[in-house]
Amino acid sequence: MPAPFLDADARHPLTRLDGEPHVQTVQLARVIDHPNIEVGDHTYYNDFDPVADHAARIAPYLYAGAPERLVIGRFCQFAHGTRFITSSADHPKRWFSSFPFAMFNHEVLDLYREEFARGRDTVIGHDVWIGHGALILPGVTVGNGAIIGAGAVVARDVPGWSVVAGNPACEVRARFAPEVAALLDRLAWWDLPLAEIRALVPVLASADVDALAAAVARLRPGR
Repeated sequence: MPAPFLDADARHPLTRLDGEPHVQTVQLARVIDHPNIEVGDHTYYNDFDPVADHAARIAPYLYAGAPERLVIGRFCQFAHGTRFITSSADHPKRWFSSFPFAMFNHEVLDLYREEFARGRDTVIGHDVWIGHGALILPGVTVGNGAIIGAGAVVARDVPGWSVVAGNPACEVRARFAPEVAALLDRLAWWDLPLAEIRALVPVLASADVDALAAAVARLRPGR
C-alpha cells in the first residue's frame, strides 16, 4: 500500500533516505497540548537539540490560562530557534518602573491585575516560513505566505506574501506582484482536501502565473 501524500497524524513527518524518521522534525499539532496554543495541521518545527516540551520551547513565556493565545496556521515551516515571545513576557512600559513587583509579592497584585490582563494574541498565518533564530514579539500578526529571515526580530505586523529581515525586522520585498498575491489568497490552497493539494503540487512548485490563475478558476470559481 503506497504511503499517504502527507500524514497529518505523524509525529515526525520527515523520513530519511534510510527509512528512519527524522526525529528532530515534528508536526507541532501532534506534540503540543496547551490550552493557549492552536496549531494547524502540517506545520512543522525543527530543532537541533532534544526537546522535552515543544510548547515551552517555541513559546517559553506562555502559560496555561494566560490572557493571550498563540495561533498558528497550516503548512508553516519553523526553523531551529524560532521563538514566540508572547504578551506574558511583557513588563509595564507606561509606568515609572518596569519591575514586576507583583510577581514576587502578591500583596501588590491588585496594582498590576489590569496590566497583566492586557494580553494580545500572536497570530501566524498559513504557509509561513520562519528562519533560524527568528523572534516574534508580543501581539504580532504574520500574514499568509510571509517569509521571516533568519535572526529577525519581528515587532510589527508582517503583510502576507512579503519577506522581512533584520532587527527590527523590515520588509525587504514583496514575494509576488499584487495580482499574484490576490490569486494565492483566493486559492487558499491550505484549506483544500489533501487529494486536491496533491494535484496542485505542479502549480505550487512553480512560478507559472497562468497555471495558478487556471487553478483558481477551476477550484474557487465563485470566490
